[in-house]
Amino acid sequence: MSHRTSAGMRDVLAGTRRGPRSYLLFFGPAVIASIAYMDPGNYATNIQAGAGYGYELLWVVLMANLIAMLFQALSAKLGIVTGHNLAEMCRDNFSPPLVLAMWVVSEIAAMATDLAEFLGGAIGLALLFHMPLMSGMAVTAVVTYGILMFEGRGFRPMELIIGALVAVIGLCYLIELFIAPVAWGEAANLMLTPQLRDAGALLIAVGIIGATVMPHAIYLHSGLTQNRAPHAGIADQRRILRFSNIEVVLALAVAGMVNLAMVVMAAGAFHAGHSDVAEIETAYHLLTPLLGGAAASVFLVSLIASGVSSSVVGTMAGQMIMQGFIRMRIPIWLRRLVTMLPAFVVVAMGVNATTALVASQVILSIALPVPMIALVIFTRRADIMGEFANSRGIDLLAIGGAAIVLSLNFVLLAATFGVPIPGLAAL
Repeated sequence: MSHRTSAGMRDVLAGTRRGPRSYLLFFGPAVIASIAYMDPGNYATNIQAGAGYGYELLWVVLMANLIAMLFQALSAKLGIVTGHNLAEMCRDNFSPPLVLAMWVVSEIAAMATDLAEFLGGAIGLALLFHMPLMSGMAVTAVVTYGILMFEGRGFRPMELIIGALVAVIGLCYLIELFIAPVAWGEAANLMLTPQLRDAGALLIAVGIIGATVMPHAIYLHSGLTQNRAPHAGIADQRRILRFSNIEVVLALAVAGMVNLAMVVMAAGAFHAGHSDVAEIETAYHLLTPLLGGAAASVFLVSLIASGVSSSVVGTMAGQMIMQGFIRMRIPIWLRRLVTMLPAFVVVAMGVNATTALVASQVILSIALPVPMIALVIFTRRADIMGEFANSRGIDLLAIGGAAIVLSLNFVLLAATFGVPIPGLAAL
């Protein structure tokens, strides 16, 4: 953070600076983390959910978002209370072989995340400006690197840039909801009525959760908050935590509403006559004859904003993971090059972009237990968190949320690799 921002925060905590605007000084980390919940991987799963099952899977989006709120709040709390991020805590509390294994898995997850995000932005640019996908990827690389250069000026400029891109995504989907035909009553009812019609619905539901709760966002959030309360006392930490929890709820609520809007738009546009839509490119080409060119263009603008911003955030998270686990920091241009190379290799090999997006979600499912379980372990320990250790109720919610996500991810992995699951075929 800049000296000005740090000084402003100290003034607020000391009571010499008041007013609603002063509280905005504490906002930013959750906004950056929230972009992970609106990345191109979400576009793919949400389009499949809405097109194939109408509004029936809205409740899954809502549940996944509530679980994400809990884990992002816990990640922020870890950073605020301990002054260390999750990767650093793993390094300091686990054995070296385990730390090395966790770092390798987390790095693979960061690269898989960036593959999805980078491809999403490139697909949007390629379709909007009628350019080859490789050219779209080159433009995406330049734009994301340019935004990453602002990181040298502190986190506040990055928070403002990412916040603006989040606003663009939200505005785009607000416009889409006015264009697409929506049965609001049915959508509201099914959002609160859990149901899974068949095995296909279950697998899409698992995909939604896998694309929502992201490993790199859990790591990143603790790093963004670890310098928010340097040398703060218990009372100040409590106030900062209160600000953080409010921000998490607001930022993740916006991300949740965007995801709900994606499903609602896909349901309204495609479910009645095009329920087999499963790819981003197909969705775009169908939107023009169904809802008009404006709807298709707005869709692509939101996809580009999503891909660029989430790719920036993914690179930041990868840097933080490496620095936390093995105390190594590499130049940002090298980090950007390493994480985007897999995307160029995938496209050069002729792999379908949407297929690559789905594959990246499978890799994320394998990596997800690492940060989730570690976060639950650390935030429940009184010797680490002091009086801020999870209460029994929060502890049970965190364990239950982790169990739900990890169980469903197991279903996704089993289905992907052809492992028979008792009861799944009966749905």
